[in-house]
Amino acid sequence: MNAASAAPILGVDIGGTKVAVGIVGVDGTILTQGRKPMVSNGTAEAGFEAVTSAIDSMIPEAPGGFRSIGICAPGPLDPKTGVVLNPPNLPCWRNFPLADKVADKYRVPVRVDNDGNAAALAETRWGAARGFRYVFYATIGTGIGSGIVFDNKIYHGKTGSAAEGGHQSIDYRGPVCSCGKKGCIEILAAGPAIGARARAKIAAEPSRHSAILDLAGGKVASVTSELVGRAYATGDPQAKEILLDTVEVLTPWLGNIVDLLDPDVIVMGGGVAAMLKPFFDEIKRRLPSWCVNPRASEIPLLMAHYGADAGIAGGAALCSE
Repeated sequence: MNAASAAPILGVDIGGTKVAVGIVGVDGTILTQGRKPMVSNGTAEAGFEAVTSAIDSMIPEAPGGFRSIGICAPGPLDPKTGVVLNPPNLPCWRNFPLADKVADKYRVPVRVDNDGNAAALAETRWGAARGFRYVFYATIGTGIGSGIVFDNKIYHGKTGSAAEGGHQSIDYRGPVCSCGKKGCIEILAAGPAIGARARAKIAAEPSRHSAILDLAGGKVASVTSELVGRAYATGDPQAKEILLDTVEVLTPWLGNIVDLLDPDVIVMGGGVAAMLKPFFDEIKRRLPSWCVNPRASEIPLLMAHYGADAGIAGGAALCSE
């Protein structure tokens, strides 16, 4: 291995409020990391300076330099050109040539993609999906994102917009999602939906003791999905019922994914997925009743390896070929 190929990759994860950066070794290990605030509501240049400030903070940690920089950014974006198009979470950037700007400043190859695609690739290269050929990855937290990797390559589709799994509708009469469609799995099963389901259940059962409500200080309006998870960890039966309701919604969605893609592994990351990990076996048990595929129950359902560091690892994975 020559010196250039042995040099680490810099992974950058840009969000609406922060820029997380990390130096990633050739084996996918995050060697060191940090974060800086993101300026998402100012000028395009102010947003760019927030990113370069975060990158600059890592330069002393890599005296031999970086061989490349991989960036996770909110979409919509064009992964071929590295242009950020018009992300709602980054109003500072419209048709912003992020990859070219970073490459011009640091004189190394730069790749840009969205977080779902990049995290899916990191899990395939180095994480829970290592060794699998047909990978479906979902991150479930405040929203639901996803990525598809076939034979170690991200599937982007014709325009770069493939794998919007969170915006697959499973109820055409359902509530309107932030994307404008009705009944997307995101609005039915992401963190805010679990919180709303919990508040409705608590309000409908006022005489029932609720550990969730205790954690919320007795205020129904303060109930969140995080508190549901904390209550479940203490053995609260009401929290278990709410999470099983979420499983009931997620399983037909995953059944659609299986029948469409026939993956050989499903990997789930994000805070809600971590909360649902005790129910993975239940999802697998229910999956055959929502699939045409007779071998659906053979597909491993695994927790993601990288957790909160998925963006940093994902950025690095974009440059790992």
